[in-house]
Amino acid sequence: MSIVALIDADEGCGNKAAGLGVLLRAGLPVPDGFVVTDPDADPGSIAAHLDRLGGAAFAVRSSSRAEDSAEASFAGQLETVLGVAALADVLAAVRRCAASTRTPRTRGYREQLGLGDAEASTPVIVQDLVDADRAGVLFTRDPRTGDDAIVINASWGLGESVVSGAVTPDEVVVPRSGPLRVGIGTKRTRLDRGEHGLVRSPVAVADRTRRCLSPADIEHLAGLGRRCEELFGRPQDVEWAARGSRLWIVQSRPITVLPAEPARAGPADPAAVLLTGTASSPGRATGPVRVVCGVDDFPRVRRGDVLVCHTTDPAWTPLFRVAAAVVTESGGVLSHAAIVAREYAIPAVVGAREAASRLRDGEPVTVDGTLGTVEAAPAEREGRSP
Repeated sequence: MSIVALIDADEGCGNKAAGLGVLLRAGLPVPDGFVVTDPDADPGSIAAHLDRLGGAAFAVRSSSRAEDSAEASFAGQLETVLGVAALADVLAAVRRCAASTRTPRTRGYREQLGLGDAEASTPVIVQDLVDADRAGVLFTRDPRTGDDAIVINASWGLGESVVSGAVTPDEVVVPRSGPLRVGIGTKRTRLDRGEHGLVRSPVAVADRTRRCLSPADIEHLAGLGRRCEELFGRPQDVEWAARGSRLWIVQSRPITVLPAEPARAGPADPAAVLLTGTASSPGRATGPVRVVCGVDDFPRVRRGDVLVCHTTDPAWTPLFRVAAAVVTESGGVLSHAAIVAREYAIPAVVGAREAASRLRDGEPVTVDGTLGTVEAAPAEREGRSP
């Protein structure tokens, strides 16, 4: 059958859809939807299923049988299209998502992780879009230490701002015992559904320093995260969205990389530290700075360079295969860039403000993804340290 109700989704519908099906059958809050298992499905059938959903707009996501696995997240590698409403736009989004498993970007990702070829046909999820006023990502383990703690990244508007690294989100750490740890991100912009599609706009200055989540939100999210972990029997990477007092889960997949033991690093030499940010992928590497502002700069990147940018786009993932380390001006520890850096085992520091303007192109630096620092380094020390 080419269309399957999301609540009935199983492994044949791809890992993302199968996971959402498990959550729905367990009674967890997941936006309703269906899975198109064949991109050539009858448009009339898709239209009928959209009518049954009845939402004002829809989220269309790939559900490859390889993504969202214990070995590979494919974080940001495959297509997601948010905010489509008209049937023609939904059909185009389904085709676009289905085709995204066979792009040069995804081929490079597969090669880096030693995965096989893409499947011939990729299932696609269509769900009611949650018009979120705040959203983000939750890990049921701290990816930096492996600690049994809920880590939440949150920002205003749709969750794409958090996963893409377009903003530096709030971070909340909920340990099994002990007090919460809350860090307030800059949250400078937000993405929302507008009348004619998605709109990115500045966040009001007062809201940039205001916490996105109430204590009740944090408690609820932590409970949902632990319930997901119980259902799947392993630590989970959960994307969530909230509107008013309602919270929704839009993804739950395995965390692909956790340290066997907490990464340890000695204190940084204060005199050598040029920048600090959020420690996001452990390790330490030295190389020349390569400031990348867009795709026109890609040919300048050489193996062993330290990639420095405002934020990264999924199209930039091939650069991670040659970079010694990654430094971004915005983003959080649960962004797609941070996840892929951990999968590729390269140090990453995100949310290092003004990195692209304060670091000089070609300047040798040492990136410590455990401490969250960028330090001055002599040119002769270029290359990955042990």
